[in-house]
Amino acid sequence: MKQSKRLFFLFSFLVLFCQAGICAGIFNVKEYGAIGDGVAMDTVALQKAIDVCSEAGGGTVWIPAGRFVIGTVQVKSNVTLSLDYGAELLGSQNKKDYPIDHLRPAREGNSECLLYAEDATNIRFEGLGVIDGRGTPEFFPKRAGPGGKDDRPRLIRFENCENLTFSGLTYKNPAFWGIHLIDCRNVHFTGVTVRMRNNHSNNDGLDIDGCENVLIENCDIVSGDDAICLKSSLNPCRNVVVRDCIVSSATAAVKFGTSSYGGFIDVDISNCYFYDCPMGAIKLQSVDGARLENVSISRIVMEDVGSPLFIRLGNRGRTYTKNTRTGSNQGPDVKPEGAGVGSIRNIRMSDVVAKVSFLDREKAARSPHQVLKVDDSPEKTDKEKAMAGPIMITGIPGRYVEDVLLENIEISYPGLGTEADAKREVPEDIARYPEQFFFGPLPAWGAYIRHAKNVTFKNVKMKLREPDARERIVLEDVVSFKDME
Repeated sequence: MKQSKRLFFLFSFLVLFCQAGICAGIFNVKEYGAIGDGVAMDTVALQKAIDVCSEAGGGTVWIPAGRFVIGTVQVKSNVTLSLDYGAELLGSQNKKDYPIDHLRPAREGNSECLLYAEDATNIRFEGLGVIDGRGTPEFFPKRAGPGGKDDRPRLIRFENCENLTFSGLTYKNPAFWGIHLIDCRNVHFTGVTVRMRNNHSNNDGLDIDGCENVLIENCDIVSGDDAICLKSSLNPCRNVVVRDCIVSSATAAVKFGTSSYGGFIDVDISNCYFYDCPMGAIKLQSVDGARLENVSISRIVMEDVGSPLFIRLGNRGRTYTKNTRTGSNQGPDVKPEGAGVGSIRNIRMSDVVAKVSFLDREKAARSPHQVLKVDDSPEKTDKEKAMAGPIMITGIPGRYVEDVLLENIEISYPGLGTEADAKREVPEDIARYPEQFFFGPLPAWGAYIRHAKNVTFKNVKMKLREPDARERIVLEDVVSFKDME
């Protein structure tokens, strides 16, 4: 009994020391002046705790329960940012708290962000707390178009970092993109919750640009823009695994591109549930010269999605030698920008069950995305029919998408295609920003395949819930297509 009491008092003593920030390797942000009352600015205190932790050789910056308001903070090497249950990092709603003079200029879009790192190693975010950008249009208005300075901050921007772990935590409400990693290596997301839908526009969940050796698993992601978005503005995304995730998005659950200069090589996506994705579920795109190859997609359930699979080889031809924005407001007459045409080959999709549905107009009315707004006509508009379209696999004249296998697939479509839809001529739109619905309603209800070679459907079952005047599958300029039961 006496021994047990001694151990109890020793344990209590150590806990008190750790709470005071005295434990070696633990840096309590309150010991550096943080208030955590939801009003006081705690940027300086958090930055000081991170700096001291990193300079000491590393450790844990401990954020206890409280509401800590911050502006831009730079995370350093060998730092674990640990948020207790009840702890919130709240983005300032004053744009002056997001200076960019000490940040590396962003390759895409504006440079402002809440949490930033460059050339760092061994960073870990963990815990049960929340990082909330509080990015509403009231405080961060969208300024797009010629001459418009769109200075909305991302939630996180890390460049050229290595050994990154995102474990637990809830990330929510950025004014712009969510978690953006550029040219990073050895990245692990596990048990992450993302809530970024309808608070603003362009709210991507995870943007993974030119990163290698990435594992995304057991995550629950709800985003307004693309949920899991692989980009390659300079370097390729290589060796990426996505598994055991639940994902919803107003635009795409998984998207490759549109930034697609460096390439996408060796990607595996498996055992995921995608739901409520009215603009499409999976989009694989090479439009800026990238090699997109060796992609495996398996064991996926999709419910209430737009087109289940969109594969696009195009020729926008963009290079990222200067800052650019990715916007989709290009007309169909836009010209290639000069980077050349890439390639798409070796795509395998198997063991998928999908229900394609028209978008919910009530939900669309609440979305900041202009592309989702529709009129009150009782009939389905061309835009609605285009969004809830068939599988689309398309290259451009003279350049084929190659070696695509779809196996053990079951897809239910809503139907309602008309005779006029069946007779439509589909524009090439070679250089236009690639979204499937830009092509309009397609002349097939199940799959439309054009400029492709060696495409095989094996045990692909597609059915209609309502009548449709279009053909099940339409092929144009396709070399070697096999439809095997």
